[in-house]
Amino acid sequence: MKGMKVTMNEKEIRWRQRFQNFEKAYFQLKSAVMDFEKLSVLEKEGLIQRFEYTFELAWKTLKDYLESQEVMVSFPREVIKSAFHYGLIQDGEVWMDMLEKRNLMAHTYDEKRFQLAVTKIKEEYFGAITQVFNELGGRK
Repeated sequence: MKGMKVTMNEKEIRWRQRFQNFEKAYFQLKSAVMDFEKLSVLEKEGLIQRFEYTFELAWKTLKDYLESQEVMVSFPREVIKSAFHYGLIQDGEVWMDMLEKRNLMAHTYDEKRFQLAVTKIKEEYFGAITQVFNELGGRK
């Protein structure tokens, strides 16, 4: 039993540490979204990068949290489905869309894709990430 307790504590510590990194990234993304109308094209490219690393930290924080609750998941799709199942994510479709689109965001040299990416981040993705940030923040 003693060994099991240490493992649980390590998992608990891991998710809380990951959340701290997620929190920093979240607030950087939030500041870019809040100032969206003032951003130059170059700064909007930075917004896309902030989204990319915030999304990565978000799903990895969810993974670590789920594992601290004895839910074993490995891949982003599994994490999102389990997080939705356990009520950590409210809008599973937006999360799946973020997962699918994140790799397309690298192609921001295409003006249409660039505009679509920044619009989706501002109007859909940021809200979904905020919901998870608030949900996990309430469990710290």
